[in-house]
Amino acid sequence: MASETTAGAIPTSAGEEQGIWGYSRAQFVALIVLAGILVVGPYFLYPVFLMKLLCFALFACAFNLLIGYVGLLSFGHAAYFGMGGYIAGYTAKAWGFTPEVAILAGAAIAAAQGAVFGWIAIRRQGIYFAMITLAMAQMVYFFCVQAPFTGGEDGIQAIPRGHLFGLIDLHDDMAMYWFVAAVFLIGFLLVHRIIHSPYGQVLKAIRENEPRATSLGYRTDDYKLVAFILSAMLAGVAGGVKSLVFGIATLTDVHWSMSGEVVLMTLVGGLGTVFGPVIGAAVIVAMQNYLAEMGAWVTVIQGGIFVICVLAFRRGIIGEIANLLRVKL
Repeated sequence: MASETTAGAIPTSAGEEQGIWGYSRAQFVALIVLAGILVVGPYFLYPVFLMKLLCFALFACAFNLLIGYVGLLSFGHAAYFGMGGYIAGYTAKAWGFTPEVAILAGAAIAAAQGAVFGWIAIRRQGIYFAMITLAMAQMVYFFCVQAPFTGGEDGIQAIPRGHLFGLIDLHDDMAMYWFVAAVFLIGFLLVHRIIHSPYGQVLKAIRENEPRATSLGYRTDDYKLVAFILSAMLAGVAGGVKSLVFGIATLTDVHWSMSGEVVLMTLVGGLGTVFGPVIGAAVIVAMQNYLAEMGAWVTVIQGGIFVICVLAFRRGIIGEIANLLRVKL
């Protein structure tokens, strides 16, 4: 990338206020509110429900890094989420890994998957890219059906939460909640740092006009591949944490419908916004939890919300709020 001189650098978008620690004022206030909710949340809501919400929020943030800031629509992110859960669960149960090491193992395998699948997929664009990612994710699904270590249709059950760093017992829901909240916050801040770094500015330039970014000397395929790997890694972290929270890793997490759910979460919250995926995940997970007694109608309601968002709120919940207040979220 020797040709990337100052003259050819991608500038920060006009009007993109840096504010405090790289956050705009609106983003900083929203971050404080989010941190406050994380602190008081378990005292008002069921901690296990909140942990599920945070796992999916991190998953949606990982997916949004790829589609919202690079413009790559992956229909196969369940492969990394589910495999991260399987690896974390298996290493914790069979090999006795501590929770943090098990999650890192799941993230490493998910990142390796992302490197291989991304290297293949980024050579195509648009619907072809989406279909390739879906096809490879289905290959992972059928592998998980047959592989001995996954337990097939029974999954990996009775996964122990273990002791964090060998000291803190995570079998207590509150202790586990603080661990999950910390993992989510670290992942969320990492995503924010990525998209507001010089590397993130190049990603946005690729999203807006890839031929122009290429003409400026940027090896766009390399940038896209790194973004794909980072997104897969964070999805693996989310899947690994979820398997430890619930003590089970199943085919549901690697099924194509899970890829559809994370697309829905991101679109409902707001594509290309920092806080949108968190809100989208909260909406979808809350619907699944509180409308569970309606059975299959939950899926119908989700579809209805998706249609409404596409027709009336094309920027998503956070996107529309940010547009209304004329701030950046």
